[in-house]
Amino acid sequence: MKVAIFFGSISDKSIMKIIAEIFKQFNISYKSYVISAHRLPDILSNTIKKIESEGTDVIIAGAGLSAHLPGFISSKTILPVIGIPIHCNNNYGTLGGIDALLSMVQMPKDVPVATVGINNSYNAALFAIHILSIKYQDIRKLLLKFRIKKKEKLITEIKQNLLP
Repeated sequence: MKVAIFFGSISDKSIMKIIAEIFKQFNISYKSYVISAHRLPDILSNTIKKIESEGTDVIIAGAGLSAHLPGFISSKTILPVIGIPIHCNNNYGTLGGIDALLSMVQMPKDVPVATVGINNSYNAALFAIHILSIKYQDIRKLLLKFRIKKKEKLITEIKQNLLP
């Protein structure tokens, strides 16, 4: 397993499934876990120890509201942690995900969490791929091809939309 994907609630699944879709394009193995940092801290701690022993390279953690999941994980490991602040569509999520974003980007010194934009699991997946490309040449090659393809597509779209 190269990546562990954590989310704090089953309701976060729709945001987090985008990561799995991108990882399939890059043949990246992963496991996902739904574990609340607040409600199941002992299970979360044990799971972090387990994934470290399995050779995990990167962790992605998505959470909403107070969003302590990525920070909790970061406090328990030296693996890179990428946090995704999630906007919760419930009675408690009235701040539009800003609460989760601030919880992640305001981590105290010595407990870093690389944080992407609200609900931006796409960028979290790509950032993890960039990290993995340092160690794995096959992923690096696929990432370079991916970037070239994206660039070519953008150039084509621009050319098609120029004024006559």
